[in-house]
Amino acid sequence: MHIRVQGINKSFGSYEAAKDISFEIQQGKLIGLLGPSGGGKTTILRMLAGLEQPDSGRILFHGEQVNDLMPQERHIGFVFQNYALFKHMTVFENIAFGLRVQKRSKTEIRSRVEELLQLTGLNGLEKRLPHQLSGGQRQRVAFARALAPEPQLLLLDEPFAAIDAKVRKELRSWLREMISRVGITTIFVTHDQEEAVEVADEIMIVNKGRIEQKGSPLDIYREPSTPFVASFIGESSPLAEAGSLIGFEEEGELAAIVRPEFVEIGLPHEISRQTAAADGVVRSTYFRGSNWQVEVDTGPYRLIGYRSLEQAPLEPGDQVRVLVHRLYVFDGTQTRTVENALKYDPMPVHI
Repeated sequence: MHIRVQGINKSFGSYEAAKDISFEIQQGKLIGLLGPSGGGKTTILRMLAGLEQPDSGRILFHGEQVNDLMPQERHIGFVFQNYALFKHMTVFENIAFGLRVQKRSKTEIRSRVEELLQLTGLNGLEKRLPHQLSGGQRQRVAFARALAPEPQLLLLDEPFAAIDAKVRKELRSWLREMISRVGITTIFVTHDQEEAVEVADEIMIVNKGRIEQKGSPLDIYREPSTPFVASFIGESSPLAEAGSLIGFEEEGELAAIVRPEFVEIGLPHEISRQTAAADGVVRSTYFRGSNWQVEVDTGPYRLIGYRSLEQAPLEPGDQVRVLVHRLYVFDGTQTRTVENALKYDPMPVHI
């Protein structure tokens, strides 16, 4: 299903949950709605589903406005955070529920349910009740039930929130593979950055009822378009004045943030470009499995950087050199990526 949203607004009393929201989603894409709690993600999802009505604006599916259509008329599958399975029904009966509402024949129902049991890896569990299943299995039943009536759009509201971390990671890979095989347009709400980056084809960052940015996970991470996106995605250290760092003096009093991967922290002999580096003192180190996370004080700031396990470990109190390779600088409402002006030697002049 191709989706177009044009200028939708939604308020609950004085609270503006959606402010002039516009976006377009191509058919078959897996889209993550990512943002802080209370930012408007679920409100957008519920308006697409027909569970909330926008105060103004248009929602179009395949070019047809659906604002006035009931949820059951929109050809949507919805998976809730708490599964919402029917406790007294078996796995088979839960998956078959929507098909029976559509008055499909018994043969059609059995064929479709068996197909979905195979797709979702639930073979052999069709006679069990929800309380006899693990959390991951219950969530798969919820997905299968939503897919059974062959919807054109699948909406997921924080689908993995109630599942433990190990199973959640397994289900992410499973969901992406399943959606790719089915080819259905899917939108899922999450506040988990790792989840959105790992699963989604595109991410929409939602904050205070507005879409801050829409794009691929890589583009949003590398090229954040607003100060909120730059500070929300990934780890970061805020700077009140970018110009206080060596190599960024031209940025003056503009605020900025530094990502850990932008920071090189090492003993004096390990930093090749000394003129671009500043003195620092290690405050703490944390083992992260693949590397060390190092907190260092340099000038008025405490920055975070990563250090390879192949290098000698640093200890709190160590005197180090700190080289900041680049910053995200906040210039009004926009974000710019700025490279350290002293990081590279000047081009040689040949006479």
